[in-house]
Amino acid sequence: MRSVGTVIRLQVQTASLKKGERPWRVYDPSPLRTMARLRLTPEGAVGIAEDGTEHVDVHHWKHATTKAESGREASFGFSSHYAKMRGEYGDRIATGCAGENVLVETDRIWRLEDFARGLAFQGADGDLAPLDAVIVAEPCVEFSRFSLGNPQAPPPEVKPVLQFLGEGTRGYCFTPRRESTLSPGDRLIVLD
Repeated sequence: MRSVGTVIRLQVQTASLKKGERPWRVYDPSPLRTMARLRLTPEGAVGIAEDGTEHVDVHHWKHATTKAESGREASFGFSSHYAKMRGEYGDRIATGCAGENVLVETDRIWRLEDFARGLAFQGADGDLAPLDAVIVAEPCVEFSRFSLGNPQAPPPEVKPVLQFLGEGTRGYCFTPRRESTLSPGDRLIVLD
């Protein structure tokens, strides 16, 4: 096993981050909520706040206005990828604003092929929670316009941003293989 990095933030989307109607929909990260712990299940993510209240992520199959899609039940991103995005688009790219459930601290840029042997979260007790069906979280037009700081940017301006954010820079989606609970300090590891 090889460590990818350490979990530094857990969060849920309480509602969609895309507001309005196409083609003028805008990206709004205000429904993001940082959580003390995150329960991952094959149906999606449920955040657990400091006071013990639970908050179902909008991609969970049981959310009231679910955006659930098979293979996209939960997501993770990397601090190094945020540094890369900030280098290109500036400080508007706050760590976590892309909406992933799990943010992992690492100094390396990771690509999907790096995870070919499989991934798992590892708790402080050494327990492994494998991730199934890890895929690239393809960037959307709305987040690309948000990155540019122009919610009405035309397609010719958006296309290079979509390309820059692709191949995992924006993050990754996955299906949890079994139920587990993550806490800050847990690790993401590549399986042997």
